[in-house]
This record gives sequence, structure tokens and C-alpha cells, in this order.
Amino acid sequence: MKLVVVQFSIIFLILTSSLFVFSTADSSCGGKCNMRCSKASQHDLCIKDCNICCQKCKGCVPSGTYGNKDQCPCYRDIKNSKGGPKCP
Repeated sequence: MKLVVVQFSIIFLILTSSLFVFSTADSSCGGKCNMRCSKASQHDLCIKDCNICCQKCKGCVPSGTYGNKDQCPCYRDIKNSKGGPKCP
């Protein structure tokens, strides 16, 4: 019985620690993308695309609300289905 409790505890700790890592990554992107998209006319679309780009680029989002894409080459180089820039 003690072995089952120990195994359950270990599995629980592993799962909660992995969720913590994912949640901190998302919150990092969320804050950066909120800043990036603060002046966008299509705010919801900007946030959606920015979060996709941020996650693909391991948290890199250019500073400011426009431009500065050379700060994050990965972010700059992601293209949409038509070949244009995907990331706001």
C-alpha cells in the first residue's frame, strides 16, 4: 500500500511540475503579445497570431508595438499561407 502512495505522489509531482513549465511559458508570451498588440486595430487576431509565433520562437517577441522584427529573426521569418509575414 505504501508503494502505491509513493508512486502516486511521484506521478503527481511530475505532472504538476510539467504544467507549471507550460503555464509560465504561456504567460510570458501572453504578456509580450499583449504589449505588441496593444495598438492593433484587430486586437484578437493580433494576439492569436503573436502567441503562435511566440511559442514557435521560444518566447521571442520584438519590442514595441510595430517593427523591430530584426530583434527576433524566427518571428520575422514565419510566413502565412500566402507567403506574407504571419507575425504582427
